[in-house]
Amino acid sequence: MAQPLKPPIILIADDDPDDQLMIRDAFAERCNECQLCFVANGVELMTWLKAQGEASVPADCPMPDLLLLDLNMPLKDGRQSLLEIRANPELNTLPTVVLTTSRNDEDKSYCLANGANDFIVKPARYTELLNIVESLKPYWSDRQPNQPEGNHD
Repeated sequence: MAQPLKPPIILIADDDPDDQLMIRDAFAERCNECQLCFVANGVELMTWLKAQGEASVPADCPMPDLLLLDLNMPLKDGRQSLLEIRANPELNTLPTVVLTTSRNDEDKSYCLANGANDFIVKPARYTELLNIVESLKPYWSDRQPNQPEGNHD
């Protein structure tokens, strides 16, 4: 009998409460089984990611299957966070999609050149955000079933 998949865990680094709410609603409509976790800046993001496996991380939000990364955040922006993630051997394979208001081609080129899996401009319409959530599903649809601890191949 096949083991069930754990719910996909999506970590969203975004400081805008309105954007967080819209993202939460879009995932509720298009991926109700997805478990969303939010951080509001790059410092919180990196603290979260580096602490995986430590007791200080909430058990209900382990290492994510996908990171949605806003570029313009306080304390440490998404560009700095992306560089830090890709430079860390324990984090550099984390699927990371930049989801930003920036329409700047230089930002897009920079992010893709530095390891972002994709660069998506936040849409003005909610229906477009629903389509974006649908487009993200391949990042977690090919995950392996849950395995007992200590039995990872």
